[in-house]
Amino acid sequence: MPGSAPISCLGPWPKDVGIIALELYFPSQYVDQAELEQYDGVAAGKYTVGLGQAKMGFCSDCEDINSLCLTVVQRLIERNNLSYDSVGRLEVGTETIIDKSKSVKTVIMQLFEDSGNTDVEGIDTTNACYGGTAALFNAVNWVESSSWDGRYALVVAGDIAVYATGSARPTGGAGAVAMLVGPNAPLAFERGLRGTHMQHAYDFYKPDLVSEYPVVDGKLSIECYLSALDRCYSVYRNKIQAQWQREGSEKRFSLEDFGSLVFHSPYCKLVQKSLARLMLNDFLSDPNPNTESGPFTGLEAFRDVRPEDTYFDRDVEKAFMKASSELFETKTKSSLLISNQNGNMYTPSVYGCLASHIAQLSPSQVAGQRIGVFSYGSGFAATLYSLRVTQDHTPGSTLDKLVSSLSDLKDRLDSRTKVSPAVFSENMKLREETHHLASYVPRGSADDLFPGTWYLTRVDDKHRREYARRSLDLHLPAEPDLVRSNNTTEHIPSPAKKMPRIPAAPAGPEAAAVGH
Repeated sequence: MPGSAPISCLGPWPKDVGIIALELYFPSQYVDQAELEQYDGVAAGKYTVGLGQAKMGFCSDCEDINSLCLTVVQRLIERNNLSYDSVGRLEVGTETIIDKSKSVKTVIMQLFEDSGNTDVEGIDTTNACYGGTAALFNAVNWVESSSWDGRYALVVAGDIAVYATGSARPTGGAGAVAMLVGPNAPLAFERGLRGTHMQHAYDFYKPDLVSEYPVVDGKLSIECYLSALDRCYSVYRNKIQAQWQREGSEKRFSLEDFGSLVFHSPYCKLVQKSLARLMLNDFLSDPNPNTESGPFTGLEAFRDVRPEDTYFDRDVEKAFMKASSELFETKTKSSLLISNQNGNMYTPSVYGCLASHIAQLSPSQVAGQRIGVFSYGSGFAATLYSLRVTQDHTPGSTLDKLVSSLSDLKDRLDSRTKVSPAVFSENMKLREETHHLASYVPRGSADDLFPGTWYLTRVDDKHRREYARRSLDLHLPAEPDLVRSNNTTEHIPSPAKKMPRIPAAPAGPEAAAVGH
């Protein structure tokens, strides 16, 4: 695997540090948004057309943030035949907080116990939907630093996005993503090309520490998202143009220079508007745009608008959505599969979009692309950065393996169980009433979960949580053994031990994430 390359062979920096493998988990049940419109008594199309959402995944009370992250980590380890001792850093990005002190990362460390590997850096990172990106940046920075010991970094982004009854509820969802980070990656970070914007705002926040529900200022949240996008794109564009100038090129950067673009997706319609927003930025920054032919045809009436005055300007929005429609179809639409079918996953959202894009292309189609990635978290924090896809798409290459590992996304989505809006509402009410209870046994059934899914079995009188894993074999009952807690010696054999493992990379310098 790429992460085991000798440090001495990598030069001043490890080469092509980025995402080597990517695993995605979403719940096994969903509610249909068209049926939810009818149940909620709203106009037909309000959720499906207005928001661009078709289905929304959700968790019963037997899943929490710990179980989601346990599931996606073990799935990545098993599917890539990795050993737990090959991981030297593990960091979690989440805003789903069930303990104000104990991190999700420490819960995941139970998976590492059989390997004996406790030398694993990293901890949880939190700021709304931006935490996963911050964790990913930390992992990349670790691999590129003097602290790196030659092992992989593992980044986990997971959340359960739920809202109180009302207009925001259909923008929920749930899921988790795990990403393996190291050198010689098929999705490599382009060094020096990050545009970041950070600012204070109360657009979406969670001040009630005993509730899963956020406080949301919907209009402000959209304004913050779009303003952050403007700022990040401007900074990114200036940095890449400066790089090009150092290389002797005076070319101006535009959307055309991205092979594809993925965005944090609170709902799909906002993503389409965001791409149009970037075209507006290109148009306004172009010293002499051609409004007679090409993408800017007929847009001369908007030449003197100020971006900060256009967040809710319907005329500008409509004109640039029309002008960017072809770009949306070719560069972004494919990334919305998970978002459309499962909803907003918060920190994993943008990485679910990345996975969706890759899953629907062949290795040869995605090879060599520059993928723009816009990550946003309320409060607010945002970054636009780019990944460069390797040119090597030969059978057995790292890119071929990555694409192949994601090729079952549509089948997995189609294998879920649809439940009625009434049952969905009952589940939301149950979560609301039991979210922070002690001495609680979940009512949800493990039989409803995908094979290999971790789930909550009970919360004891001291709020300590215990978990089990549903068997990978559909013909067997759920595994009864509990994950080891502080006051028990019960043990789960590691299923990964039954599979061939690659050796751990040698350690040490001598070794050869809108909320919205």
